[in-house]
Amino acid sequence: MVRKAHVRYSEAFKLEVIASVESGKYGSLYAASLAYGIGNCTTLARWVRHYGKDHLLGKVVIVMNADEQTEAQKLRKRIRDLERALSDAHIDLALEKAYVNLACEAAGIKDVDGFKKKHDGAR
Repeated sequence: MVRKAHVRYSEAFKLEVIASVESGKYGSLYAASLAYGIGNCTTLARWVRHYGKDHLLGKVVIVMNADEQTEAQKLRKRIRDLERALSDAHIDLALEKAYVNLACEAAGIKDVDGFKKKHDGAR
């Protein structure tokens, strides 16, 4: 098994990278991590938090009033309900297909697809 080298960065290097991101030289932490050969932009984000430069992390703050918040909760609930209904419909369809196959087998019908096409709309 090949052991991966553990890289330790100096304080000066960390500050240099953070300063270049802060100056706007790189548009994102990911771009800076690629340019400096830092293996993971999560490492760079940890440095940014450590040195108190949280404004570089690009956090998104969502501001909404109470009506919008309740509407968002209602919409999330509706999505959950619709997803459940869709999964129930998929289960019902699978059961229906299995039932048709069993019924055709019991009736001695070999061409199930032909049977379904012939009797389509007879529901």
